[in-house]
Amino acid sequence: MQYITTTELRTQSSELVEILKQGGSVSLIHRSKVIGKIEPAQKNPIAITDIKAFRKALAEIQPKKLIPRKDRDRVYRQRLMEKYG
Repeated sequence: MQYITTTELRTQSSELVEILKQGGSVSLIHRSKVIGKIEPAQKNPIAITDIKAFRKALAEIQPKKLIPRKDRDRVYRQRLMEKYG
């Protein structure tokens, strides 16, 4: 197990990221005491068993109405003109 102090977090963040990518864990030290442990996030894939429920959930998160880019730009410019003149 490796150690890193709270002040080293700013200067050695890239090394910390590399350790986490390799699956290692790091103990966090603050004022000579171990206050925590930094571990990589666990990747737990979600198994889709009910395709109908998945499609329903997907339909709920999609936008109801898609606005064409041309109209979006027009509305954006109009709002800017109203706000800033």
